[in-house]
Amino acid sequence: MLSTVNKIVCLSLWASFLSVGAAPGAINLGPAPIALGTAANFAILSETGVSTVPPSSITGNIGVSPISANALTGFSLTLASTGVFSTSNQVIGELFAATYAVPTPSTLTTAISNMQTAYTNANGLVNPGFINLAAGSIGGLVLTPALYKWTSAVGISSAGVTISGTSADVFVFQIAGTLTIAANARVTLVGGALASNIFWVVAGVVTVEAGAHIEGVILAKTAVTLETEATMNGRILAQTFVALQKATVVG
Repeated sequence: MLSTVNKIVCLSLWASFLSVGAAPGAINLGPAPIALGTAANFAILSETGVSTVPPSSITGNIGVSPISANALTGFSLTLASTGVFSTSNQVIGELFAATYAVPTPSTLTTAISNMQTAYTNANGLVNPGFINLAAGSIGGLVLTPALYKWTSAVGISSAGVTISGTSADVFVFQIAGTLTIAANARVTLVGGALASNIFWVVAGVVTVEAGAHIEGVILAKTAVTLETEATMNGRILAQTFVALQKATVVG
């Protein structure tokens, strides 16, 4: 007989087939997208700071609030003549802090509020399709559109994980503990699934280990670390600290 985990994986693969083969206009699986508001204007948004061990590469804007630009460390900032933003040779975009000239403070206040609301809304979703899938050890699995809930930590082994769905499908991962992606592991999208429709809603610390790759929007209650040469396609929206170590983020 199949184990419970194997049954779940088989169901996931069958749902993946249905999702990938869906005709245009078909009803897609998964919850509604999480509204990010103006937080979506940032590749990285943090309430307590963003650090980099150079050289990192960030495509998109970075914002910190309610703190000063002193919380943006390792970027070698150049303040614009307007005082509204800074630039860095590690960032294709602009960097904003709450102490910069108007309208930056109010812009960041709104973005931070929208980020907090997005986390609360995403974490409050009910009726998950999967609860404690694989006891949190999801390396090697194929995940299809749904609301997933774990009451403990989640780990992705070096086998990586595949997220399968169409461009309209949404994936929400509610994680009550930490999220750790093992060194050199990859989150891979197939079937047209989009990083903008994948939401990692994590109450604990998020760690993307050296050389690993993640796709999606991280809505973090605490801190996020991308270790040496880790890469990300998506956004980091963290309510505490973000640490980059020669990492790449494409927002």
